[in-house]
Amino acid sequence: MSDMKPQVYKDERPAEYFDRFHERARKGVGWTYPLVRALVTLPTLLLYRTRAIGVENVPKSGALILAPNHFSQMDHFFTGLYLRRQIRFMAKSQMFGTPVLTYIYSHGGVFPVRRGHHDEEAFRTAFTILERGEMLLMYAEGGRSRTGELGEVKPGIGRIALESGAPVVPVAIHGSAGVRRWKRFRFPKVTVQFGEPLHFPTEESPSRERQLEVSEQIFAPVREMYAGLTRNGR
Repeated sequence: MSDMKPQVYKDERPAEYFDRFHERARKGVGWTYPLVRALVTLPTLLLYRTRAIGVENVPKSGALILAPNHFSQMDHFFTGLYLRRQIRFMAKSQMFGTPVLTYIYSHGGVFPVRRGHHDEEAFRTAFTILERGEMLLMYAEGGRSRTGELGEVKPGIGRIALESGAPVVPVAIHGSAGVRRWKRFRFPKVTVQFGEPLHFPTEESPSRERQLEVSEQIFAPVREMYAGLTRNGR
């Protein structure tokens, strides 16, 4: 992991800078989503030999939260490869800036969360997406693990699960920690395993402790599936 760029944990740009991206995200997915999906599907299948387990556990309609572990910027592609539904996902705000990539993100289902700040606007966008009956991907760890091991959970996904009442499908992505080795022409095998949906009764304004408790409950089956893939392969 030594070749990874240093993390920037705080985005100093004002909150108003990101308003346009949230406004666009709340309108739905644009044309760049199917285009990017078409471009990356074949390389992802061929280079990373990606395989999915338990796709039948993902409901075909209705509000849904996908909760995978996170090692690579490719993880959202790996997660969505075998799913027909479009994935909406929250990404660190630093990804928004370069004009071309920003256009692709904002029209392709991505919305920013302002790093280093309590970003209520990102939560509003997430709730809007779920209210529309769409599928939201959110990383329980809050960001990429840079150690090669599963990280610690953050309360955000617990809050969204509790306040929205949407079911949560835990997802274990195995192998993506080695994705950056593509520069050395080394492409790991990637396996994505979808667990059974978890359901939590709706709670209004849950405490941080309660949010963390639910986040842990969501990530527990991710840890279990990941350990099984490590131990037994696919």
